[in-house]
Amino acid sequence: MIKEQKIVHVVPHAHWDREWYFTIEDSNVMLIENLRHLMDVLERDDAYKSFVFDAQMSVIEDFLAILPEKKAKLEQLIVQKRLFVGPWYTQTDTLLVHKESIIRNLLYGSRAAKAMGHSMKIGYLPDIFGQNAYLPSIFRSFGMEYAILQRGLYTEDVATDLNFQWRAPDGVIAKANYMYFGYGPGKFLATDAGYVSGTLTPILDTLREMNQSTSQLLLPAGGDQVLVREHFPETIEGLNAKQSDYQFVLSDYETFMEATWGDSQFETVIEGELLASQKSRIHNTIRSQRVDIKLANSRIEDKIYHQLEPLAVMANKYGAPYPKRWLDKIFKLLFDVHAHDSIGGCNSDETNSAIIHRLEQAERICDSLINVLKKQMARGVGAEFDQGAVLIFHLLPKAMTKQVETVIFTKEKAVCLADVLGNTVPQTILAQDYISGGKKVVVTAAGEQEVEIPGYYRTVVSAAIAMEPFSYQVLQIVVGSVNQVAPVDEAKITNEYYTIEVVDGKLRLTTKFGEQLENFMTFEDVADDGDSYDFSPLAGDVAELAGEAKCVQVRQANLVSDMTVRHTLARGEGTEIETTFTLKKGEDTLGIKHRLTNKTKNHRIRVRFEAPASEESYADQAFTTIRRANTNPHFTNWRENRFAEAPVPIYPLENFAVSLSSKGAIGVLTQGLKEYEATRDYLALTLFRSVGLLGKDNIAWRPGRASGINNKVVETPDAQMLGNLEFSYDYRFTKEFTNADWFQATERVRDHQLSYHLQTLNSFEERVERFELPQPTKMHDLPTSASLLTMNDAAFFSTLKLAEDGDGIILRVFNPTNESIDIESGIVVNMAELPIADVATIMPHSHLTLKYKEL
Repeated sequence: MIKEQKIVHVVPHAHWDREWYFTIEDSNVMLIENLRHLMDVLERDDAYKSFVFDAQMSVIEDFLAILPEKKAKLEQLIVQKRLFVGPWYTQTDTLLVHKESIIRNLLYGSRAAKAMGHSMKIGYLPDIFGQNAYLPSIFRSFGMEYAILQRGLYTEDVATDLNFQWRAPDGVIAKANYMYFGYGPGKFLATDAGYVSGTLTPILDTLREMNQSTSQLLLPAGGDQVLVREHFPETIEGLNAKQSDYQFVLSDYETFMEATWGDSQFETVIEGELLASQKSRIHNTIRSQRVDIKLANSRIEDKIYHQLEPLAVMANKYGAPYPKRWLDKIFKLLFDVHAHDSIGGCNSDETNSAIIHRLEQAERICDSLINVLKKQMARGVGAEFDQGAVLIFHLLPKAMTKQVETVIFTKEKAVCLADVLGNTVPQTILAQDYISGGKKVVVTAAGEQEVEIPGYYRTVVSAAIAMEPFSYQVLQIVVGSVNQVAPVDEAKITNEYYTIEVVDGKLRLTTKFGEQLENFMTFEDVADDGDSYDFSPLAGDVAELAGEAKCVQVRQANLVSDMTVRHTLARGEGTEIETTFTLKKGEDTLGIKHRLTNKTKNHRIRVRFEAPASEESYADQAFTTIRRANTNPHFTNWRENRFAEAPVPIYPLENFAVSLSSKGAIGVLTQGLKEYEATRDYLALTLFRSVGLLGKDNIAWRPGRASGINNKVVETPDAQMLGNLEFSYDYRFTKEFTNADWFQATERVRDHQLSYHLQTLNSFEERVERFELPQPTKMHDLPTSASLLTMNDAAFFSTLKLAEDGDGIILRVFNPTNESIDIESGIVVNMAELPIADVATIMPHSHLTLKYKEL
């Protein structure tokens, strides 16, 4: 039988890890040499049609920072589609960052690439560790019809077609191709008979069997940090001269996808997240590796999307400059952190210290900008009160009553918060300290003299505030007696939703529905025989469970009660975990904060929540939730089926994970903790892993070679996470699970609120408080309260910011439910900010970007 000739698209490319076991400085030195040489090759050899430089613009900016004189030639190659760049700014891990960070990464990358001449129209995912379910929709919103990826698929799903329709939860489809042999099968392309018969032909014959509906085959020809193969045009000619089964062409990903999908329409539809570990490693447990950077990144993302950007929109309304350039700097610092190896934590200690430094820089800038904007707004209001105005900012476009924590400074001890009319608001003092005023230097005719400054009180108040949508309001400080949290003898706290108590050394939780969990929270400590990429159980190890709780302290007040308990784990040097539970009046979440000092190496600690007879769980991802079974049917025979790693049912979450138990829906709402497992008996949230190696051969759940750099063990003692650790999140129990209910809870626990006390007693509470600050010309005589924007309560908030061109306000909202939601105002735009329709409906499991000319 005569074989149909297949066209083999050989795509020369480089996957450029900006940092890894090497630093970004190492990478950039090599980048200059490699990219300069690549440009020379493309300019002198017209037969070398094109080269894909990993679809990320950060490396192009790094190159031009050293060789700006190369910009014109670089632009020419990009315009001619000889060199493909974009659409990413960096190759982000799409399961460890905020959904807005994915969008912004593409926004910055595609805009920068277009400014250079062309942004590659492919959602290119060569090496990230699993694919976010919503990526097809996000790609399409940026005008990208196609996606090419390496990881996350079961072979059975693509056995006859490596091209498929990848459907997002909102129904939007990207035309996708799966790189079955990864991104490097053509890296060593050659014409010698041994290579052709022993390596190339078997690969192509396999691809032929798995591409039965098309004559087009993809052969990515590159690898990590590879130098351009100058011989490829000659090699292609040689291969075509020696056989007729395959016609080789030098190509690019755009050309390949257009030819493939023009050649045939593929019926295979694959939905949602792609986390299969059959052919390529997914590193499911990397989401708890170097947890300190995950926690810091999540904290900073929340400050940007929930506080800084909306506060800047509000302040800009009243005349303050919008800090666009500062936000650009923050985002680029974060995007460097979001590259898959970086945020994953599979890096050297030297590299990780640079990641931590970037996060610290980003957070300092955020905090400084927030302080400046709060202070300018407070001075603009200018309310005259004896002890200064207290501004409460509510930066969510929905009305909400919530306890807001604020810090005030007063000369008197007995003080409380009241509205502008003098009516006190419900409040509790959480802490109060007397602070010495210190001394100041006064210049006199007799010389410098030190003068004693009177002391004052620093008081932390939790006040229940009724807040209008996207608003601010002024409170004043008046003399008065306020209920304060105080110790009590009983080992129990309660509110309208929960009672938690220590009974015979166990934590008992009783819900408002009457359900009782007798040992609702325990800790699990197991040995970790893995590396920076993967947790690995140690043969013969037995998990240690710390179920006995000792009550340390209970404090109660009218609005807030808390209880601190201690658990002890004996493994290694031993670990004492102090947990503070906090209940607030009228709120259906239980605040949890763990504090511990880790002295033990090579182990993993998880917190377990009792969830009896559970068979499935839900976790949020981008603009929807993912339903997952507690067991993976592929786990039983994964070794026999030669999986790259064990398909363990340990999963990522963005904000919450919920186990559906026989008692009810039991879940956690986290910030930075990104890994959970739901079993038949409990919901386990990983607090941290402690390992000290980057790469290790033949671990229990990952046979074969070490991941990452081969043949070399890189020791990473900092990754042992020794020292003090702190974790905060919320627990929640509901009788049933609905998407809207849990997304609403997420909005409530997130800090969409800020406060600021305009005072002169303390100039060190916030980052730049001591500096003199100019006041925007127009920001004077503002009202004592204002509500500037309202969104439909049925929709959920993603972002509020100034449009990239400065012309209008962008509000992005989403609908995680099964019913459509109407939006009453705004101009509907896509992610690229181009009007597409004058409609105002958010379809189920979808998002909508609205653009307002002004507030």
